[in-house]
Amino acid sequence: MNSIFIIAGTALLYIIAYNTYGRFLGKKVFKLKHNALCPSKEFQDNIDFVPTQKPILFGHHFTSIAGTGPIVGPAIAVIWGWVPALLWIIIGSIFMGAVHDFGAMVISLRNEGRSIGDIASSVINKRVRIIFFVIIFLLLWIVVAIFGLVIGICFNMFPQAVIPVWCEIPIAVVLGHLIYKKGYPHLPLSIIALILMYITVVAGAYFPLKMPAVFGLSPLAVWIIILLAYAYIASTLPVQILLQPRDYINSHQLFVALGICFLGIIIAHPPMAAPVVNLNPAGAPPMFPMIFVIIACGAISGFHSLVSSGTSSKQCDLETSALCIGYGSMLLEGMLAVIVLIACGAGLAMGLKTGGETLTGIAAFNHHYLTWDAAAGLGSKLHAFISGSSNIIACLGIPHDIIISVMGVFVVSFAATTLDTATRLQRYIVAELGLALGVPYASKKHPATVIAVGTALLLAFYNGSGKGALTLWPMFGMANQLLACLTLLVITVYLARKNLPVIFTMIPMIIMIFLTIWTLGFNLFNYFVSSNWLLFITGCILFFLEVWIIIESIIVVKELKKR
Repeated sequence: MNSIFIIAGTALLYIIAYNTYGRFLGKKVFKLKHNALCPSKEFQDNIDFVPTQKPILFGHHFTSIAGTGPIVGPAIAVIWGWVPALLWIIIGSIFMGAVHDFGAMVISLRNEGRSIGDIASSVINKRVRIIFFVIIFLLLWIVVAIFGLVIGICFNMFPQAVIPVWCEIPIAVVLGHLIYKKGYPHLPLSIIALILMYITVVAGAYFPLKMPAVFGLSPLAVWIIILLAYAYIASTLPVQILLQPRDYINSHQLFVALGICFLGIIIAHPPMAAPVVNLNPAGAPPMFPMIFVIIACGAISGFHSLVSSGTSSKQCDLETSALCIGYGSMLLEGMLAVIVLIACGAGLAMGLKTGGETLTGIAAFNHHYLTWDAAAGLGSKLHAFISGSSNIIACLGIPHDIIISVMGVFVVSFAATTLDTATRLQRYIVAELGLALGVPYASKKHPATVIAVGTALLLAFYNGSGKGALTLWPMFGMANQLLACLTLLVITVYLARKNLPVIFTMIPMIIMIFLTIWTLGFNLFNYFVSSNWLLFITGCILFFLEVWIIIESIIVVKELKKR
């Protein structure tokens, strides 16, 4: 099939879904109120609770949930064929992921901006809150450590991105100062900031910077230390100084990248070289259930609930804005995932350089995706997307070096945003956990951040390489989807307590519980057979916690029925 029909059809479906199903959920299920008092105004401290205009918060929220997730997932899953991946992205994002993100944000807005884990204590019981905190801490622990690694790898792969990514920080600080302190309008300033950003992108294309080894540490290890130190500083600053303005710039950068990719697909309209369906790629695990875990961001991801209820709910100034920010952002992420699918499934086939020759068509796709091992590794997945999208954009007449720099900065910027947000979220979780366990000192900003960053640093360097997080990385997908189904469970019980319709969150919840148990069972069997006891024991713990929370929720629902 020609890619132009895929991109146009998906965009049309998302527009219809937002204006029908999304608005229905806002009006009939969650009953949004324009005059409701939001936590950002009730608890305003100009550090974490900051009333924020919808366009700025949309930029922060979207860049926080996106990261590299909607790039890596589709870039792997296309090996099973583009149709299964496309169907899961579209159906998952409209009826599951967007409902999940939207619901988590709404109930946090109505519960003092508390995280979904903390809200579970009120909605279900206090035992469940501790279980949630354990799962969330584990998830964020891996995320902070792994994204420090991801960005370090990206800097080594794309040295053109180093100058623009670090120059973005002072540009964002100045932008935040002019908007919040001087009261200047945000749109024209953000356009100027974006122009300055792209000037640095051009500079980076011609002056790439490579990190040298320092004191016996590899360049990758040095980058990880620098990035985690930066994450500490960024996560403790007031959100309007760096987090919001930087994410606002990144959102504009994303719109530009999406726009030129979209325009490139329309002009080049390459046919899909990826197979329609490929049930048995050489060496690959079975499509079912693994595709539902591999494509998380872009369809449904538990991490999004932490952003919706962790940072975005503390900055939202109007309850009605949650529809655009929560539901709309997820659909836009789905659009990004579809563009990645086209870049890997069609753009890569426009030309893939391998040594002295250039492959095209099915030969180019098969060279990269012939076997599971051939497409393995973060570098391979990013290479497929960068190469494919660069081929598509090249039809617009943009120099190749500039395209590579733009797309490299695009990838690194969103990974950095996820690192910032995940560190801040982990600080919130440590603080809430400290209060729950009766350790109030741990709930203070800097002690909580020391724990958040320090534990990630220990995970990264426990084996001395900086790649320690890769040991637990196989558990991330399962823990992430486990959190998604548990979040839907909390939202469903909340709606039941309020005597509101539950069917629209209950069905996605049941599907996600089934998929998570299926995936956990499949992986636990493989870990047991291969004697990978660390992952086997960790997976058993996750399975036990999921069953426990489900039982607790069933008890609560039965009590509600009796009442």
